[in-house]
This record gives sequence, C-alpha cells and structure tokens, in this order.
Amino acid sequence: MASPLLLGIDTGGTYTDAVLFREDEGVIAKAKSLTTRHDLSEGISGAVEAVLARSGIPAAEIAMVSLSTTLATNALVEGQGGRAALVMIGFGPEDIARGGLSEALGTDPVIFLPGGHDVHGNETPLEMTMLEEALPTLGPKVSSFAVAGYFAVRNPAHEISVRDRIRELSHKPVTCSHELSSKLGGPRRALTTLLNARLVSIIDRLIGSTEDFLEKSGIHAPLMVVRGDGALMSAGEARLRPIETILSGPAASLVGARYLTGLDEAVVSDIGGTTTDVAIIQGGKPKLALDGANVGGHKTMVEAVALRTFGLGGDSEVHIDDRGLEAKITLGPRRILPLSLLVATYGDSVLSAIDMQLRATHTGRHDGRFAVRIALNEALVGSLQPQEQALLARIGSAPVALNALLTMNSQKSVLDRLVGRGLVYLSGITPSDALHVLGRQGQWNADAARLGLQLAARKKTGAGREIATSPEDLAGKIVARLTRQSSEILLSACLAEDGAESVNPSVSLAVDRALKRVPGIARFSISLDRPLVGLGASAPVYYPAIADMLGAESIIPSDADVANAIGAVVGHIRVTATVTITSPEEGVYIVTGAGETTTIIGEASALEAAEERAVIAARRKAGQEEAQGILISIEKEIMAPEVEGGRKLVEARIVATATGRPRMAHPQS
Repeated sequence: MASPLLLGIDTGGTYTDAVLFREDEGVIAKAKSLTTRHDLSEGISGAVEAVLARSGIPAAEIAMVSLSTTLATNALVEGQGGRAALVMIGFGPEDIARGGLSEALGTDPVIFLPGGHDVHGNETPLEMTMLEEALPTLGPKVSSFAVAGYFAVRNPAHEISVRDRIRELSHKPVTCSHELSSKLGGPRRALTTLLNARLVSIIDRLIGSTEDFLEKSGIHAPLMVVRGDGALMSAGEARLRPIETILSGPAASLVGARYLTGLDEAVVSDIGGTTTDVAIIQGGKPKLALDGANVGGHKTMVEAVALRTFGLGGDSEVHIDDRGLEAKITLGPRRILPLSLLVATYGDSVLSAIDMQLRATHTGRHDGRFAVRIALNEALVGSLQPQEQALLARIGSAPVALNALLTMNSQKSVLDRLVGRGLVYLSGITPSDALHVLGRQGQWNADAARLGLQLAARKKTGAGREIATSPEDLAGKIVARLTRQSSEILLSACLAEDGAESVNPSVSLAVDRALKRVPGIARFSISLDRPLVGLGASAPVYYPAIADMLGAESIIPSDADVANAIGAVVGHIRVTATVTITSPEEGVYIVTGAGETTTIIGEASALEAAEERAVIAARRKAGQEEAQGILISIEKEIMAPEVEGGRKLVEARIVATATGRPRMAHPQS
C-alpha cells in the first residue's frame, strides 16, 4: 500500500509553490503560481490546481495539507502589519527602552497598568481604570491588542483578566505574553507579543484563504502550518500565535534542503522575492537559535532555526545614488513589484506611461515608479491619519505613476506609511527586471523591464555622465551588485556563527580585496569550509557566481525551486510545556506553569509533581494538535549552588517535549 498523499504549499512574497509528495516516492508533481496578496486564495488555487492536473491524482486522495509561508517574515522585515496597542501590567515607561521594545513600538500606543506578580507568583493588585477609560477612543484606532504582565510566566492571572476585559469592551484580537513564551525577560516578551498582535490579521487571511480553497476543491484533510523551528502546528494554533510562523518559509526550506541533498554539513541560502535567508546544517540537523529568532532587527523570544534573514531578493528595490563622480547601486531591504510583473498584471497602460516618461525632454524625479492599491482592509483604513486617507483615495485599482501622485515632497513619507501598513505596493526596477533584460528570465514582460532600465540609465552622475551606456549595461551592474551583496551577507552570517560578528564584510578592506581577488604582495582569500546550497526559483541564475566569489562548492538541488513546500510536508508536530520551581524559604517550593500555582513541601516531591504536570500538559497540547504516535522527552535545568556550605535550589525548569506525526485523513472513495 502506498504511503499517504501529502500536499505541501508555500505562499511566498512573489510565488506560491505546491508539491504532491509521498514518503515512499518523494516528489510526485510540483507547480508555481504568482502570489496574489489582494486575495491569497487565487495564488493558492493556481498552484494547487496546476499540481493536481500534472499528477492526475484526485484531490480527495490528499491525506494532509501543510503550509509554509514567508508572509510574517516579510511583514517584519518591511515594517508592515496592523496597528496594535500594547498594555503593560506592572511595568513603567523606563522598561520601554529595554529589549528593543521602543524601536518596535514606534508610534503605536501603550498603556501602563498597576499590577503584576513577583518571581514566586505573588500579586501586586491589578488596577484597570486607565484601560477602561482609554478603550472607547483607542479601540477603533487599532486592529489588535498585546498584553504583557510583570512575571506573567509565573502567574498569568492579570494578563488573562486584562485580555478578557479588552475582548468584552472592544471585540478585538488580544495576545498575552504568557501564551508565547515561558522565559523571563519582560520587555523582550512584550516585544514578541506586540509583533504577534500585528501579525494576526496577516496570517488569519492566509489561513482563511487556504481553508476556503481546500473546501471548494473537495480536499477534506487536516491543515498544518510550519513553525519557525521547522515543526508543524495546526492552523487553529497558528491563528492564535502567528509570531511562531516567522521564519516558517525559510525553516521549511532548510528541512527541504536536508531532505534533497542528504548533506550533514552545509551553508544553505534561500533567495526569494523579498529576502535571502542563510542557515547552517550541522551534524545533519538545522542549527537552532535557542535564544530567539532575530527578524527585521527585532530580537524575539520565538524559538526557531538559526536563520539570518536579509532584505535582499529578486524583487528588491534598486537604489541608485548618482550624487558622486561614480553612481553607486544598492539593493533592498524593501520589496517592490518588478516593472515586468506590473505590466504583465495590469497591461499596456503602464507600458504607455513608461514610454511617455522616456519621450519627455526632462527626467522626472520618480520616473519608472508606480503605486498600486491593495484590496482594502477596513480596520487599517479606519486607523489612518487624514493625510494618509486623502492620498490613499487618489490611488485607484490601476497603477498610478508617482510623478503624478506625489505633488509635494511631504507626500513621500505619507506614501511610505501606506506601504508600511500593507495598503499600497510600490513598483519599479528590480534584479528580476535586470534578468529579463539579460534574457536570463522571461516569465513576465521583458519590454517593460527594458524601458524601465533605459529610464534609469539616463540618470547622470556628478561628473555629468549617464550612469550606464544601455539597459544591458545597467542590468549587468544590478546583477553584479546582487552577487556582491549576497556574498557579503553570507559571509556576515557565517562569521557570526564563528563568533566573529565584529568583522563587517560590507566595510572590511581585507574582505573587499579577497572578494575582488585583488592582486598584490599580500593576497587575501576567503572560502567556506562546506558546500553552499542554493535554494529558490532564481538560485541557478545567481548562486554559481556567488559560490565562486566565496570559494565554495555550489550545490543546487533539482527541486531547489520548491524546497520550502517539500520541507512543509516532511516535518513533525512538536510542542513543549514548561513548569518552574522556586524556593522562597527553606523546604518550601512553589510550582508554577502549566496550571495553578501550588506550594509543596520537599524538593523531591516538588520535582516529581513538576515533571508529572509538564508531561500531562505536553501530552494535552499534542492531543489538541491531533498528533499521532506521541513520544515524550524531559529536560531538567536545576540551579542549586552551594550557599554557606549547603545546597540551595534557586530555580528548576522542567521542560516536557511531545513529538508526533500529524493526523492523516482517510482518502475518500
């Protein structure tokens, strides 16, 4: 009997991938479709319908669907997401400056409430008057709330009370910090919670679109989502904890890379439309960042694969600095719609607008740049400032040239805020357009790419020379810049793994000489000690040159373009439950976590009770995920130093981990 038929889907910033897979056969069929952010179900249906057509297998035979996505990652890198209010219980304004919370908070509102608990779970009285006074005016201005309480991991009662009150008065989504992490460190936990709240609407829309399509297609199978550590979680849990899906797509790619190559040691680099993700396979396993994922400059408490994500991809914004004697090209970190894709999607009206700009006697400040309105999110629109609403109203369903849209300098920052809120796309030239000009890609409109690069090439440097002699010349410079910038970020990631973060490849003269292979009496060279595995649809185009620059062996698997979707279906469910023991006085032990706080006499009894509670909680969590064949493992971290000649337990953490395979649906006849 054949193994169950599995469907893997990856919704990335540019493409949605789908694979059909059996454990005993491998990849049966694969397909791609453009990701449609205005209605994600369109991209999902396009990829899945194509892969089913290629395989000739009825949809009803699919036993499990697993989804990986870069949407949450991209949102953090690009600064997108809903506006969230942060409620801090027992913290003060000075705590905002810690753990990167102030930078993450930006202009979003924060409310400080008296309350919280101490290290043993004892409370300071909670006072919600300020919250209740603020909610009537604050509620309509935000799309969600984040609640973080002092020592909430030891006693979440105050977070739960505040959460319930917010839901009662505002009916908005609320995230509590104790639901996301069991670790101490209030400001970082608050940051993680804030980011989770911002991502709720993004992931909810993705999962809802997927579920709608599966239902219409007759696919009645469990839907799983890949977490940032490569494990699987149910769709329902992903809706509540979308922050755990950051690095989901890259994590799935890493799992897929291991499956496709069988390598025990490798550097894996996955280039997408928006980001490049770099990770290490060591000892046959993905290396984990146990201290928390760092994405978009935010150091979260989300356990994930040790990926470093950079805002560099095939659709990265091309910046041309023409103020010096020589033009300087840099890429990213923002993703924009390639002109070739814009014209392929919206037709010849955009092509005509570009042609008119080319025929103009004077270059425009925003030549080759367009704005496109995304399908409205009423909750986000309602929270906009008047000037933001006014500018958004001028952007219709068809692309608008920025030269016509931006009549005042101040409107540029307003437009950037609309882009950051996920309400508007920008379009312009990208590395993907450069490849179309060079004939190395051809899926979109090459004429638009050529005209766009021709416009950009007309810019003049401080010396009065045009920055490029032709579209092909400029395209070559853009691709060369992507090769160099990719090499720098790969080196940066590898040096950081080696503990040499102080070396910055982008400014190091030694690294520059090594990458350029500059001859000299003193020669510098750089090489990697393991192969470079390139993933992504454009990997065969970019990575041979990148690997050559880095002195590494280049490996590009045959299914490198869908490694993320493959990784999505070969993972397991993995959940944890943490119980903590503290001792406020000799012989008395407080057990917190995974249930009510209890006081137990005797260390041995407390440890036994804590382990039992952790196992029960982990098994219950795995059962909620409908995991099959559950296995439990226990880890104990006991801090018990010698104090005045005697052993003193300061803290013990008991972590139970439950693993299992996802539930499979029975194929329908």
